[in-house]
Amino acid sequence: MQTRSETAVLQNEYSVWVVKDKHSRAYEALSMPISIRMAEILELGPANKAPRCLACHALAPPASEKAKSFDHSDGVSCESCHGPASEWLGPHTLGADKWTHAQSVGKGMIDTRDIAKRTTQCLTCHLGTKDKFVDHELIAAGHPDLYFELASFSSVMPRHWKPQHEKEPKDPWMEVHELGVGQAVQLREQMLRVARGAANQVNREPARDIWPEYADMDCFACHHSLAAAKDSWRLLDKRYYAGRRPGNAQFNLSRYSTLRKLVAQVDAGTAQQLQASVMRVHELVTRLQADRGEVAAAANRAAQIADGLVGRLATVQVTPAMTMELMKAIANDGDYVSSNGERVAEQAAMALDSLFTAYKRNARPGNVDQIQAAIHTLFKQLEEPSGYNGPKFAAHLRAVSGLLP
Repeated sequence: MQTRSETAVLQNEYSVWVVKDKHSRAYEALSMPISIRMAEILELGPANKAPRCLACHALAPPASEKAKSFDHSDGVSCESCHGPASEWLGPHTLGADKWTHAQSVGKGMIDTRDIAKRTTQCLTCHLGTKDKFVDHELIAAGHPDLYFELASFSSVMPRHWKPQHEKEPKDPWMEVHELGVGQAVQLREQMLRVARGAANQVNREPARDIWPEYADMDCFACHHSLAAAKDSWRLLDKRYYAGRRPGNAQFNLSRYSTLRKLVAQVDAGTAQQLQASVMRVHELVTRLQADRGEVAAAANRAAQIADGLVGRLATVQVTPAMTMELMKAIANDGDYVSSNGERVAEQAAMALDSLFTAYKRNARPGNVDQIQAAIHTLFKQLEEPSGYNGPKFAAHLRAVSGLLP
């Protein structure tokens, strides 16, 4: 997998993808026993031929755009992320003096250097669109629930590109920008999905027009390990049912939970608007019998505010003090986390890990190993989601906070 130094393109991309990247095995997953069983339950026919599955487990262009050599078995391949490549694939390896990145983008390449565009492209499968999505029906049949955090997911990918802190223009705080922009785009796309569903515009047959869509809820508010009432932290914590009727499913706030802390640092006024808008959606969706038009309007308003934050968060001036302040804000947010479910806790853990990756590279604190171990302990608390314990996770957050300089 030798790389090339004379061009910005490493030219080991295929080797890294095919050997190390799980995306290359996405199609293979459709032939596993659980996938076969899911397809049987949903009456889709063979999973490895079902359009509903292929939409995200392989490159799935219209028939008119398929070359004779097209093969679904490539899985999630180059063009799944980078767009149709016939007009730029060869020239983009020539070097900036002969072919520019802008020329490739002009020929159809998706500009993944733009954090917002990269996140949007990832979320076409890691969250979904009006045409392809993982809904409660699919989850009930065995598909895992979807979650995402750009900086964290990018860090565990086998990179076939130079990270922005290593190439010009260098961004030493790359993970902080990825976290902020990624969270804002996530929230925007989630709210647009809620609006589509509420407005009855989901691209499916009328028999499937279900409201609310339970994939928008916190799965583990219902699907959790049961304990005797006297031992249930959900029943003992007064905050857990605050603002909602016990028995109603809880809206999934994970795509807002860490973003709210960053926005509060950047613009307190916008943070208040976003808070009011998102919590209005939370109130209406959790109510279950709310007016759909009202839900759609509230969700579209939240999406609009989130979209307005994308550009600002991409260019925000990051400092060690700001990054540490954000880490502390998240680590001291145990009350909020413990009352809003496992997915919120998961985002907190991933955000802290991403932020600390950037902080330790730039500020070099003396107790790196201790902090890293404490953050790792947060992930240990999430290994069995149905057994997640909010107060226990909050206690581990406080332990992280106590180690931060």
